[in-house]
Amino acid sequence: MPDSARPAPVIDWTRYDAVLFDLDGVLTATARLHAAAWTRLFDDYLAQRAAAHGERFRPFEPRDYAQYVDGRPRYDGVRAFLASRGITVPDGAPDDPPERETVSGLGNRKNALFFAILATEGVDTITGTVAVVRHVRRHGVRTAVVSSSRNCAAILDAAGIADLFELQVDGVAAEQRGLAGKPAPDTFLHAARALGVAPARAAVVEDAIAGVAAARAGGFALVVGIERAGAPGDLLRAGADRVVTNLADTLPDGAGPAAAAAVEDAG
Repeated sequence: MPDSARPAPVIDWTRYDAVLFDLDGVLTATARLHAAAWTRLFDDYLAQRAAAHGERFRPFEPRDYAQYVDGRPRYDGVRAFLASRGITVPDGAPDDPPERETVSGLGNRKNALFFAILATEGVDTITGTVAVVRHVRRHGVRTAVVSSSRNCAAILDAAGIADLFELQVDGVAAEQRGLAGKPAPDTFLHAARALGVAPARAAVVEDAIAGVAAARAGGFALVVGIERAGAPGDLLRAGADRVVTNLADTLPDGAGPAAAAAVEDAG
């Protein structure tokens, strides 16, 4: 078994000048909400399209989410998935209404579905990751959130953890600065520059194939993947140095999984 596929050893997080964290599925348990919104969007759209064209309906599958959508900016995810099915629609404009059959319209429909689900289910943090954030902050390591989500600030505020990060680079910031989305490394590199930290002195924590690939392409010193879809090999192949199911497993004695909840409560 390759070393990177074994249970993760303790990581000395304090050796890095900064740790950059993805949001959905890493800091907050919102990845399943996004997956549900994407599934509802594409299943409805594909069913309508199949009926209109007399085609066989092929539903949106978990593998589609992982391969084409997860970790990418919203409109890029729409384009990538539709292209995988040989479907082309106009890009449209960012203010397209959700019912319009354009990349922007479909992306906006997904966003509306996500917020409808979020309003019902709320936002939970992922305790193990938050324990690591608090651990590195206590040791003077700088922290940032790097997310493709345009709703990053709202989700961090709703989760009550916005104050744990000195920088947020999200989908809005990427658009304003002309940064390519994941799997391009641009957003991670921008965050490192803004913190004044070289990628070779920084670590990245991700759960998406696109995000891991982006961090690896950026030349970061350590890329840790959080496995939540039962396919750690996908993250390893994308460039993760380590894959874990609970980031708190990488903490030293006294701050590991058993203490994660206590660490968070103490914060």
